[in-house]
Amino acid sequence: MSVPGPGRARRTAGAAVAAALLLPLLGAAPSAARPDGLQEAFAAAAAEYRVPQSVLLGVSYLQSRWDTHGGAPSVTGGYGPMHLTDARTALAAAAHHGDRTEDARGDGARPALLPAAPSPAGGALPARLTTLPRAAGLTGLSPERLRTDPAANVAGGAALLAAAQRDLGEPPSGDPADWYGAVARFSGADDTATAAAYANDVYAVIRAGARRTTDTGRRVTLTARPDVVADTAQLRRTGLRTASAAGTECPASVSCAWIPAPYEQFGDGDYGNHDLADRPGSPSSPPIEYIVVHDTEGAWDGVLQAVQDPTYVSWHYSLRATDGHIAQHVRTKDVAWHAGNWFVNATSVGLEHEGFLTSPDAWYTEAMYRSSARLVAHLAGKYGVPLDRQHILGHDTVPGPTASAVPGMHTDPGPYWDWRHYFELLGRPLEPSGGPDSGVVTIRPDYAANRPVFTGCAAAGQPCPAHGSSAVRLYADHDENAPLIPDPGLGGTPTTGVNDLSSRVSTGQRYAVAGRWEDWTAIWYLGRKAWFRNPERQPAAVPAQGEVVTPRDGLESVPVYGRAYPEAAAYPAEVPVQAVSPLPYRMPAGQRYVSGGTVRGAYYYAATFDRAGHRMVVGEDVYHEIQFGHRVAFVRAADVRVEPAAARP
Repeated sequence: MSVPGPGRARRTAGAAVAAALLLPLLGAAPSAARPDGLQEAFAAAAAEYRVPQSVLLGVSYLQSRWDTHGGAPSVTGGYGPMHLTDARTALAAAAHHGDRTEDARGDGARPALLPAAPSPAGGALPARLTTLPRAAGLTGLSPERLRTDPAANVAGGAALLAAAQRDLGEPPSGDPADWYGAVARFSGADDTATAAAYANDVYAVIRAGARRTTDTGRRVTLTARPDVVADTAQLRRTGLRTASAAGTECPASVSCAWIPAPYEQFGDGDYGNHDLADRPGSPSSPPIEYIVVHDTEGAWDGVLQAVQDPTYVSWHYSLRATDGHIAQHVRTKDVAWHAGNWFVNATSVGLEHEGFLTSPDAWYTEAMYRSSARLVAHLAGKYGVPLDRQHILGHDTVPGPTASAVPGMHTDPGPYWDWRHYFELLGRPLEPSGGPDSGVVTIRPDYAANRPVFTGCAAAGQPCPAHGSSAVRLYADHDENAPLIPDPGLGGTPTTGVNDLSSRVSTGQRYAVAGRWEDWTAIWYLGRKAWFRNPERQPAAVPAQGEVVTPRDGLESVPVYGRAYPEAAAYPAEVPVQAVSPLPYRMPAGQRYVSGGTVRGAYYYAATFDRAGHRMVVGEDVYHEIQFGHRVAFVRAADVRVEPAAARP
């Protein structure tokens, strides 16, 4: 929508103020002279390139939240606080969706499809992945300096914004409202919907203001400008194409395109790459209980190539890192093959985020976090999915469906996904909900300050770079020299490996308290007592509330399951009975685990291309979903007693 004439008149005073704020900076040192701090770098670059500070700060916040990441590239080869991209230098090769060895469907009713990997896509890189070389040309600064020097990086971003403003025929106004088109172009998007969604987010930050301490300890402030009304009419002059969102199921606040995953038959009863259904609400289809967050372990173009392969896997949505653009591939009513557990697949929506879990400094952009949170909040509201960690799952918290499947389950999005920030964006911040002696805690470390040691990011046994994390490590005793907690399903000795989930809890997960000792808290975890450091001055967890389950009186232990399947008597003759096979875990008497609610035992039989052969089997058995280890699990309601989480020692 364009801004009417009176709106521009109302901005006159704001423009004067913005110009006045820039006047003292006109004599500031040029970008080649390194300022003392990051705030000063923004001020100097704003003055040199005549870009309002609020615009420069707002764009940088949406790119990186002003973090520098030590000069390491993002998941799409972007560097520094302005996320200047140099993909030819930085971009890693695809892995997760390129190895073609997984059974993402997770259902023994039909064999997994394991086709050969496609050839890598060639051709020129899109402009959104090559902004750093262009910034080097505009500033005269070397690409190396733009990658490693935060002040130079900020100057490069300012130069790109100023160039976009010139290209649009706009003057270098001191009023931030006059830079909407340049901000939209800075996004790197090639369509108006994505560029507008990005620019709208930047202007929301400008209006609200922001303040935070960056990863280098610098305090950066963007003073709120609630009066700014952007000149959105500039979008029509950007030359970007008009993209259609037809067929998508996305909120209006994000940019979305329909890129379908093909549903095709290959002969001999074989087909791919998803299953038709009529979720939720239909008695012939499963409900939607979960949303699963993945990372792609590959770059955007390769990910789209994989999901359009009819002989492979699928997921519902992909999210692009540079600008938060979303592609939808499978209707939410249908079942995608993404989680490696058929019960979860049948009852979930899967989101793939462009990223790499073993590259801690291959960071996720704020634009992608925000776009993802809007999509998840929309889907959760539409389908009644609770906004908690037992229903908004990471792929790494999806349980193995059977004992043999446990070792091969995926570990993305990994310890470097910022769950605390994500839930703030979802509008459900992870706040304390219980008293200091509560019998339940929510894991909630300070992401930036919490830096557990991980190994194996680049090579087996080698330390990963120190980095903020959502993960908290567990020990057999209240001592960091004590043994780590083993996972019976994985076998072997637990390690600090970045993909070893045996001794790890994650932000937002809730556990029953098993003990306290000075700065340490113990929880019930994988059938035993597990300890983590939880000092009052820098807590790793906060008090919570919730119901817990424990084995019924007289039972020494109860089995734990990776799927909530119905009892054998519930299956009609035409549907093969699925074994209710326990995982290699037991819940011992006297231990308590937080309940995430109940689900009725159900199985969606979909082993044929023709949907006429599909059946929904619902039993009488009821299960509790529990937070058992790092992953969720299920126990039969008939085996356990439910009680409030009383205070624990």
